[in-house]
Amino acid sequence: MGIGFRELLIILAIALLVFGAKKLRTIGSDLGAAVKGFKKSMNEGDTEESSAKLAQDDRPDANFNAKQPDRDSTDSTKNS
Repeated sequence: MGIGFRELLIILAIALLVFGAKKLRTIGSDLGAAVKGFKKSMNEGDTEESSAKLAQDDRPDANFNAKQPDRDSTDSTKNS
């Protein structure tokens, strides 16, 4: 259940009649530029995100795997 070739052809024919060939070309060009800019922004955002994560991993306090003393066992001896 999707748009088949026949339906797509009908939609394009109606768009051609409504907008005209010259305006339709301009709309397509603008839409293509917008999609290209969106993809570029998404790729730049992914690059910034990964570089920020690498910078955070290099911090000296980023080692969360170190064994921390168990708070429950130390507190239970004081309360007895």
